[in-house]
Amino acid sequence: MTDTPGRAQPRLKERLENICEEMIDKGILFSEAVEQFEYCFIAEVLRRNNGHLMRVSEILGIHRNTLSKRITRYKAKKPSRR
Repeated sequence: MTDTPGRAQPRLKERLENICEEMIDKGILFSEAVEQFEYCFIAEVLRRNNGHLMRVSEILGIHRNTLSKRITRYKAKKPSRR
């Protein structure tokens, strides 16, 4: 598999920068951006670990109770997708 400069996938940093630019252009507030990132990050780690809270809390480096509170908060208020 060869990576040619014209066809190479953007590196993670570049993709993140592009997402930030798009969010700023759409007028998304910093607090909304952070909340959306946290929601997506937690949801993906939960999915990859079949909802096993103890394992997920260890991977995320947060207490299980903190994780449970955040999950509850996101169930009550799902971040909007724009």
